[in-house]
Amino acid sequence: MALRATTTLSHPAQRVTAVFTDEDFIRSSTESIGGKLTSFERTGALETAFSTKTVRTLPTDKLPELARKFVGSSITVSQLEDWSAPAADGSREIAVTLSVTGAPLTVTAVERILQQNSGSLVEVEGTVTSAVPFLGTKIVEAAEPMIGKALNLQATHAQKWLDEHRAADPA
Repeated sequence: MALRATTTLSHPAQRVTAVFTDEDFIRSSTESIGGKLTSFERTGALETAFSTKTVRTLPTDKLPELARKFVGSSITVSQLEDWSAPAADGSREIAVTLSVTGAPLTVTAVERILQQNSGSLVEVEGTVTSAVPFLGTKIVEAAEPMIGKALNLQATHAQKWLDEHRAADPA
């Protein structure tokens, strides 16, 4: 199933990149939805191409009943991101792979952080797949809207975080 989400943040792409890869921000956004950051690792410098690996434990109380039957009261989500080197204006492209431990669900996406005037446009396009015969389509249909909501929550949290930490802006 296709996954597509777009949001605008009122901060430059360079700051959005720094926040989206900041362990404190990731911990805060995970905890804001009742989850726990298990681990975070960044390999490489922000000024170049780099990668991140994030593992979170998340509650499933907001998931549809069908999904909870498969995964229980919490899930462990592993997210791998390969970030491109920044364009001249700070824009980035990120290859994202997300998997759920114990659940036959995989998300593959491309996220773009595009510089727009003094702010940024964040776009995500990808697919959600499940390896479960027969029920896989229903699992994907149940998961896709929740992933879209999670992306919107992250963006809302990022805007608040950026506004509160404005002193760290490089400009």
